[in-house]
Amino acid sequence: MPRFIACLVAFALMTHAAAAQSVQLYSAGSLKAAWLETIAAFGAATGIKVEPRFGPSGVLKNDIAGGARADLFTSANMEHPQALTAAHLSGPTVLFARNRLCAMARPGLDVAPAALLDRMLDPAVKLATSTPKADPAGDYAWQAFRKADTVRPGAFAQLDKKALQLVGGPNSPPPPADGRSAYGALLAEGKADLFLAYCTAAKTALQENPALHAVALPPELAVGADYGLTVLNAAPPDAYKFAMFILSPDGQGILAKAGFDAPALSQ
Repeated sequence: MPRFIACLVAFALMTHAAAAQSVQLYSAGSLKAAWLETIAAFGAATGIKVEPRFGPSGVLKNDIAGGARADLFTSANMEHPQALTAAHLSGPTVLFARNRLCAMARPGLDVAPAALLDRMLDPAVKLATSTPKADPAGDYAWQAFRKADTVRPGAFAQLDKKALQLVGGPNSPPPPADGRSAYGALLAEGKADLFLAYCTAAKTALQENPALHAVALPPELAVGADYGLTVLNAAPPDAYKFAMFILSPDGQGILAKAGFDAPALSQ
């Protein structure tokens, strides 16, 4: 049995039986589509109800640290759940998925990999990102900016200055009420010409609006994203069951179908 699953089983066995209650899931918004399908499959198999709250991982981590009631936290990075583990607010943090950064563009804007850095630096191109610190997608964008500086000295300062932090912050406008991709909506509305976001988010946006186009960042700018989960202290046993379902072949298969790399499938 992989070590991280063994840890979850051990924690579950140490948890006293509790009255039946729904599992409170706090999760990165980039997992929404995958988690809604996972929750449905888990509920059908077990009868256990999971109530999700989606948002920027950094904001959710701060809410949990501030006393918000959560049973399971799934983050778009490892650092935020590890901070809860280090503060003795949760059990171990485990890797459950990986993502990558892509560039999404409005129709007519050339984002071929060889031209991408030129487009990002072009003063006439409105380059948008998520909000660093509040949302890991923003932190990953700034990692790409630092890589750009090694390719073209001075690029980091330009990108750091021009990037529009349009989503993922505590004060960002809410996403479209009809459930559409916020990234796709902002590109369609002309608020941005080019958006750095997760490749899974780009997949969703392009399904909604095929006129958009997207590319993975070229190797010299490429940034990967490791996703971590942790079960909070005093969570009911059902939270451990859901965590183990995420790590099971069924749960990992749903993540893979949504475009994530599912590391437990290769264990």
